This record gives sequence, structure tokens and C-alpha cells, in this order.
Amino acid sequence: MLEKISEKNCLCGKEHNFTSKVVAEKGAVNKLPAILDEMNLKSAFIIADKNTYQAAGQRVLEILKSTGIKTQKYVFTKEVLEPDETNVGLAVMNFDPTFDVVIGVGSGVINDISKIVSNISCKKYIIVATAPSMDGYASATSSMTMEGLKISLKSKCADVIIGDTDILCNAPTKMMLSGLGDMIAKYVSICEWRISNLITGEYYCEEVAELVRSSLKKCIDNVDGLLKHDENAVNAVFEGLVICGAAMKFAGISRPASGVEHYLSHIWDMRGAEFNTAVELHGIQCAVGTLIALKLYEKIKNISPDKEKALDYAKSFNYVEWSGELRKFLGKGAESMIALEEKEQKYNLKSHKKRLDIITSQWDEIIKIINDELPSSDTLLELFQKIGMPKTVKDIGIDEKIVPLTFKAAKDIRDKYVLPRLCWDLGILDEIM
Repeated sequence: MLEKISEKNCLCGKEHNFTSKVVAEKGAVNKLPAILDEMNLKSAFIIADKNTYQAAGQRVLEILKSTGIKTQKYVFTKEVLEPDETNVGLAVMNFDPTFDVVIGVGSGVINDISKIVSNISCKKYIIVATAPSMDGYASATSSMTMEGLKISLKSKCADVIIGDTDILCNAPTKMMLSGLGDMIAKYVSICEWRISNLITGEYYCEEVAELVRSSLKKCIDNVDGLLKHDENAVNAVFEGLVICGAAMKFAGISRPASGVEHYLSHIWDMRGAEFNTAVELHGIQCAVGTLIALKLYEKIKNISPDKEKALDYAKSFNYVEWSGELRKFLGKGAESMIALEEKEQKYNLKSHKKRLDIITSQWDEIIKIINDELPSSDTLLELFQKIGMPKTVKDIGIDEKIVPLTFKAAKDIRDKYVLPRLCWDLGILDEIM
């Protein structure tokens, strides 16, 4: 599937290339020595945490050592490993630059950290996946917390992705639900990408969008087997996550794989880092965020834009007061968001009026996009109940009272047009929730 989009000139005008080698099959990890030999790599530095080392790291070391490949490892011992400056620093300080290749053994955080180590050391990078839990395996960015703000940091796309189904099928069910949740989020990401293309003129590629839609459909079609750790179901999620990571690389942006639901998750992560509040697995938070987004989009479909109301709302918006709210809500992470607005100027009245003119003239098309891309919230809720996915913020330990402010803050976390920005432009942000 990835090869097909890489082989042709795309109508979007971009050349889509996917250079990672993907080995996804039973016993795939046993092919590591041959892969290293093919790449002329003689030594490997392995990065894992204590759980992923038990799941696959020790096996990787044994396989490599048995074929004479020089190895060294760094295993994080922390109970909860955060993707932040401290842990990147630990990995870098323990890395031996004389080794030819970095091999990450793990999923989200290990992959994000290992990609950074590989990137700054200019070494080849191989990821041995231990769970179908997130979509970063094939992406060229790392989702990190830096100075309290969740960011997508440019790092490196893996040269080789190993998905051994013997390992993946043994992953905890919760990790599989996280991966499915990250895939379910793509309903919203594609919808918002199309809406942004319409309103702001942001680049959009239908070929890439369809790649994501198809992989999501395959996950949903096989969802019944996921709780049974069925190989086809697990493969569908893993393949989908890899494809979505590749889609981000194809597009050169994170749009194909993340929208407002990811930003809700990022806000909860930032509050967790700052105030030690509850945090759940990223994909599970995204699933809950997707359900929130679907319910809000259903409200959007029932309104008619009021241009005068929207213009009055924008004129009365006090950014100084809002900045103070952000600081109270997010702590030091708010500073980067406030700095971003100084460059972006999304609250500029002329920019707002320009967007509003497009929104009002294209309202029927916006509603059509929503109808085309999004399932009903009832359909998704039924699916969540069927597989045991958390349905509300309360289910994941987050205070329901902070959800409206989380939604408002989500418009400031990135330079990306998402649902709360549409609500701000319409003058309904304070009343939608």
C-alpha cells in the first residue's frame, strides 16, 4: 500500500517517498542480523525500558550476540518513563557514539527518545515494536514535553521497523486499545484537515487522506479479534499505525494523523507534568478526545453562522486575560503557547474576518465534510462499550470540570486550524460545551 503512493506523481504536487523498510511477520526479530549485515552495520546500541527489555530487548541482545554483532544496552529503570529533556539527556549521556546503529526496543516513549538519539548522532535507526500502541513508528518526529509544552520535535524516521507478531500479540490489552484509540482519532484528523484546507488554504492531499481512511477501516473491520489478541486484528492495528506514521511523512505535517483530539490529550499530559494530575496512555486519551469531538461536531451541524455575533465576539476577546487563564491552567507550559501566538497572530481581527467570510460562504461544504468523514457519537460509543474502551474523562481519572477549559486551550497548542478555532471564529467557543 505504501509503495503504491510512493511510486507515482501525486496530484497534490508533492513527491511522496517512504524509505523505511518494514518487516511485519511472525519471527521478524530473527531477521535482525541479516538486516544489519545488509546495511553493513557491525555494532548495535539498544535502548529499552525495564518492561520492553523483558518483552523483547533481551531476545534482541541474544540474537545479535549469537551472530557476533557487538552490543551495548541502556535500560531505563523508571516506573513511568516520560518523553522529556531529562530522559533524552540520560539516553544521550549513556550512548556510545562508536556504535553503528541505535535499536529502540519498545513503543511510544522509547521510540521517541531513540529517534532523537539516532538523529543527533547521525546513526542508523531500527525500532523493534513491542506493542501496537501508537502511530509514531514510521514518523519523522518525536512527541515530547519540552519546557512543559507538548511538542512534535523533528527527529528521524526509522530506517527499519520490526513488527514481530509473536511479540505484538503478547502486548497488554490496554496497549492494544491505546493503538486502536490512536487510529480512531483519524476520523477527526482527516475531517479537520479538509476543513482547514477549505478555510485557510492549508495543503491537503486526498491520496494521503484515503490511505489513512483505508487503514482505519481495516482496524474497525477486525476490531472483534483485538481483545482476543487475534493476529489479524493486531496486524491491522499495527499496520494502520505504521501507515499513519508514513502518511505524516508523505504530507510533511502531522495533519493526517492528529487533530483536536490529540491536543486535548496533550493538554492533559501538560497538566499531568505540571500538577501531577491523572494521565492515561496517549491513544486512550485520544479515543476519549475523539468522542468529545464527535459530540461537539454534532452541535456544529445544528447551528447557522451569525456573522455579526462572530465579529462582536472577536472584537471583545481579551487576549491578555486569556493568557492569564492559560498560565493558571497549564503553568510554565503556557509560556510557549503564548510565544507562539506572538508569531502566529490568529486572533488578528483582519485575519479573523477573512476566515469568517470563507466560513459563511462555504458553510454547506463544511457540513458536508463533517457528514462525509465522521461517524456518529452513538456509533463510536457503542464500539467503545463493546471493547471496553474508556468513554469519558472521568473513566481515565480526569476532572470533568476542566474539559471546557481544555477545549479552549487546545486552540493555542499548535499552529493548526482545529475545532476550537472554528468555534472561536464563529463566536460560539464559550457556549459550545
